Amino acid sequence: MKTPGLLAQRTKGGKWRGVVAFAAVALLVLAVAPVTLSPFRLELLAKYLCFAIAALGIGLAWGKGGMLTLGQGVFFGLGGYAMAMHLKLAEAGPGELPDFMVWSGVEELPLLWEPFRQPWFALLMVVLLPGTIAALLGLLVFGRRVRGAYFAILTQALAAAFVIWLVGQQGLTGGTNGLTNFSSFFGLDLASAQDQRILYFIVAIVLGLLYLGFRQLVASRYGRLLIAVRDGEDRVRFLGYDPAVVKTVAFTMSAVSAGLAGALFVPVVGIISPALLGVVPSLELVFAVAVGGRYALAGAVLGAVLLNYAKTTFSENYADGWLYLQGALFIGVMAYAPKGVIGLAGQIRDFVALRTRGPARRIPAQQPPPVPPGPSADAPAEPVEPVGPVEKEAVA
Repeated sequence: MKTPGLLAQRTKGGKWRGVVAFAAVALLVLAVAPVTLSPFRLELLAKYLCFAIAALGIGLAWGKGGMLTLGQGVFFGLGGYAMAMHLKLAEAGPGELPDFMVWSGVEELPLLWEPFRQPWFALLMVVLLPGTIAALLGLLVFGRRVRGAYFAILTQALAAAFVIWLVGQQGLTGGTNGLTNFSSFFGLDLASAQDQRILYFIVAIVLGLLYLGFRQLVASRYGRLLIAVRDGEDRVRFLGYDPAVVKTVAFTMSAVSAGLAGALFVPVVGIISPALLGVVPSLELVFAVAVGGRYALAGAVLGAVLLNYAKTTFSENYADGWLYLQGALFIGVMAYAPKGVIGLAGQIRDFVALRTRGPARRIPAQQPPPVPPGPSADAPAEPVEPVGPVEKEAVA
């Protein structure tokens, strides 16, 4: 049995390893990458980190809470469009219409767009809009105990409906083309390589802070309760807790992270359109979390960066079959690393330990002492000599 001192020592060692790993990754992202990568590759890395922010929310909701959400594109789009609306109005100038509205024949700015002239309102909506919708949806769905595949299908249908609505609102959202052609972002010139580098640092810092916040949340009492709901929702309910509230909080935090990712994606890539928000992009985010390892927050970040990097590399080198290669990567990881890439170290360690330990030595069981054989049933009985009269009296 493990002693409390040994358990505390191992926990402390694990924390130190986590701190060292986080510091090493932060050094690589904030110091090494900006110096070694070209502006184009650095911009691609910033895009990967935006997807990592969204994947981090899926890691919290799915990996820790057991909620398979297939509609993160909705919240990604809400944050992205909230930011894009402000950038388009700032570019158009006071009293002017965005360019796509002029092309669509809109003569007056819609009332929905008017508050987004203020930067503080746009930043507020990036967080409040996806968070509020997720909270209302979570209380409604989880309160009725909808879970598992039914919840996944519901979120997927929500993403499909959201894309259909965006495409149908040409004068309001830009329709199929979406919103594009952004020139500045809160004073940063998006055409300048130096300002793009600053934007990269903003994305990396937001990802780091969000990761630390989610990690602290998981380590808290609420995090333990969330994992308990994932493993046994009915047992948690019998203990007096409301699983609907616990799951709604995690789902809301996941939506907020997706909204932040969408808001940062707009200036980094320069476009937000329905093609980036539908069912397929939402599934790709889930695949990324599964590839990295959904049971660890770091696995969600690693999976998003790895899968998008593989997507770029395959498309550049194998233009005709990169989708097949991407699918093969996903199948290979799921077949040989069910805990994701981040769980490979543990698998290798267990494999090496099993090999070095060798076959278990068998201890022969102690045999009971031999029992002398009794008379056999088939053996003939010994003859009994007759007893005479004298002998009978002696016996008597």
